[in-house]
Amino acid sequence: MHLTVLAASGRTGLALTRQALRRGHTVTAIARDPARIDLPGSPGLTKVAGDVHDPASIAAIVGADSVVLSALGTDQAGVLLAGAKAVLAAGPRRVIWLGAYGTGESAAAAGAGASVLVRLLGDRLADKVAADGAVLAAGGTVFHAGVLGDGPEDPGRRTVGLDAAPPFDLGAKVSRESVAAAMLDEAESPRFPGAVALPLPG
Repeated sequence: MHLTVLAASGRTGLALTRQALRRGHTVTAIARDPARIDLPGSPGLTKVAGDVHDPASIAAIVGADSVVLSALGTDQAGVLLAGAKAVLAAGPRRVIWLGAYGTGESAAAAGAGASVLVRLLGDRLADKVAADGAVLAAGGTVFHAGVLGDGPEDPGRRTVGLDAAPPFDLGAKVSRESVAAAMLDEAESPRFPGAVALPLPG
């Protein structure tokens, strides 16, 4: 399968790209500065420049056959919605988007424990919720991850829907490698089209 990874130079984007190549997929890895995609050259990897604030640059990469996995972060308000709009306008076949547990659709399931995250997001919260909503409305899958860690993929990891979501727990970290693996599972075998999915530690 050919996959397109948005924000491929970040820690989660690198995990997505690295694991996708390991699984035998070909990858187009997008970053504002492709030189920051810190992975060795590979016949299956193409590094390209793209900026979500320049929709034409995304449309030049993403097409009707694209399966897009986004690891776009919340470094500033407006980035996520701009990214969602740019990707969706390009008309990909599928979109798998990274969000945050305790925001938007998952707020009620997460409970009061997510209030810390909501406060930390501040003026970026509305952007995150709007971007998630756009992706869901287009039939994409949004992964609401809890607190992210830098450890290896958890062999006991699992992915559940909101109906099986546990309360938000600041101490229950899920590794970026586990999140990436869950998103790739969804790309290969869709289980949550048009819905929120939660990648959980074992």
